[in-house]
Amino acid sequence: MKKLIDTSLLDHAIIFAVHAHQGVERNGKDFPYIVHPMEAVSIVATMTNDQELLAAAVLHDVVEDADVSVDELRREFGERVAMLVEAESDIKVEGPKADSWLLRKQTAIDRLTSASREVKMVALGDKLSNMRTIAHDYAIMGDELWNRFAMKDRSTHAWRYHALANALSELSDTDAYQEFRMLVEKVFGIADETNLQKKD
Repeated sequence: MKKLIDTSLLDHAIIFAVHAHQGVERNGKDFPYIVHPMEAVSIVATMTNDQELLAAAVLHDVVEDADVSVDELRREFGERVAMLVEAESDIKVEGPKADSWLLRKQTAIDRLTSASREVKMVALGDKLSNMRTIAHDYAIMGDELWNRFAMKDRSTHAWRYHALANALSELSDTDAYQEFRMLVEKVFGIADETNLQKKD
């Protein structure tokens, strides 16, 4: 007989995320945005069966991209899930996204470097999902790919993903991290000291 587990929190989080991202397309793709958080949660599930971490993985973009507040998440899912999602959300900066890109990404990397292993697991689900898409599309499009993003400079993306690999290195004992680092190096090459320095 199969062992039953209580997935009610995760089930609720998946339904909540589907509604939050309803009608939104993944940037530059022809499929619904919800595919990304669903992939993120499947990645996190390779590292833990903690239902709150899995819920946070599927909800990781609802504050940043879907106008859901941290307080709303706290009411719906509890303090720990809300904290994990907040830790994975970019800081809010006034003005055009392209202008604030470096500040937001550097701040996120700094926060992630000193974050708990749990926060890093949720972040790795997100970043590996993104990196899989980048590696797939880069093999087809080459440097045309970077025109899809607010930041169009390939070397800046290289800096970011190498810095993320360093920030997440506590998870180097996981298959997910090993895949992430392999894909980063496949697309951007091996990191050197110059492309790991903070961007101004």
